[in-house]
Amino acid sequence: MAPSVSRRTVLATAAGAVALGAAPVPTARAADGHAPAGTERMLRDAADYAVDKLRAVAPGVTAFPVGTKSEKWVYSQSGDWVGGFWPGTLWLAWLHSGDDTFRALALESARKLAPRQTDTSTHDLGFLFYPSWVTAWRLTGDDTWRTGAVRAADSLIRRYNPNGHFIRAWGALDNPRDAGRIIMDTMMNLDLLAFASRQTGDPKYLDIAVEHAKTAQRVFPRADGSTPHVYDFDPTTGAPIGPGTVQGYSPTSCWARGQAWGIYGFVTIHRRTGNQEFLDTARKLADFAIGALSPDHVPLWDYRAPQQPYDVKDASAGAIMACGLLDLAAATGRPEYRQVALRLLTALARTCLTKNSARAEAVVARCTRNRPAEDGIEISLPYADYYLLEGILRVLRPQDVDRAIDLSSL
Repeated sequence: MAPSVSRRTVLATAAGAVALGAAPVPTARAADGHAPAGTERMLRDAADYAVDKLRAVAPGVTAFPVGTKSEKWVYSQSGDWVGGFWPGTLWLAWLHSGDDTFRALALESARKLAPRQTDTSTHDLGFLFYPSWVTAWRLTGDDTWRTGAVRAADSLIRRYNPNGHFIRAWGALDNPRDAGRIIMDTMMNLDLLAFASRQTGDPKYLDIAVEHAKTAQRVFPRADGSTPHVYDFDPTTGAPIGPGTVQGYSPTSCWARGQAWGIYGFVTIHRRTGNQEFLDTARKLADFAIGALSPDHVPLWDYRAPQQPYDVKDASAGAIMACGLLDLAAATGRPEYRQVALRLLTALARTCLTKNSARAEAVVARCTRNRPAEDGIEISLPYADYYLLEGILRVLRPQDVDRAIDLSSL
């Protein structure tokens, strides 16, 4: 008898495809390195769907989407930690469509993040300001955006602990709680610091990014390439305490989105520094995640959750991982990473879009925000929409994506 399928697995077929019975994902690769024609058509259709959805929804959005409830966006006025993804998604929609409405809306949304430039209470200033303000500067040339992004980097480096060589993840600087806690997600905030060093000529920003990355490289990867979500240090001495988790199943499990942040984050800091060890770490994390994917190529929320392979999915982890793998393929010259990225993107396009729901305001379904807290299970998340569109445009329009987020290396 076949194992029973959970209710959530059945509900997760938001795009009308049952995961266990879905058609196989294309695995072919064109001889010239481009995606096969059928894959490109599928990805182009998905990007067109995203643009159409945004065209219908975006004019009515007056704050920052943080997730959905009953398929409708729930908002934060300040942006929470995800505020940069909404203007970032609008920028990508503008690049794909040429519709200047998206450009105007992206600028309008990004301006609302201005008060967060001096926010020293969060490590997520990269998430807030890179897809919004850095991209705005790259696409408009208006120096206001560049100046604001550097100011945000100034706020971020205040969270650096020189004793432990890490950037503190959570909590106000004067709050002792979590003072020694770092999380894998921070790897994705380091590129804001690399940007600040390039723009100012001051190496201090990149130096801090590199020190944090070296610390993360030392304490996060296990021998098999899996990672915990959290690692704790004594904030006074910098002495290591040990791994933990908040959004993963356990300190010994492997939260899929954290693993994706690590892949993308380590290959990015490699691109900015040329440090081969960072690239080796990205490969190690990628090889584990690839081996842990289920046949439908939509990641489980945690690769070691006890109910896998029938536990809930996190499509956002797949979109982030695909972007990191495309970078990894370019950095290593290994086409197999690009092939897996294409499988991830086509799997998301086939089984995770909201096409079958007239109510849905987001593009991507089947996302999980925080499974242990039962917070945001089988919902849509703004970073899933952003990274899916980024990944697709990396395949279809790489030069345009480079204009937006800088895919170059040293």
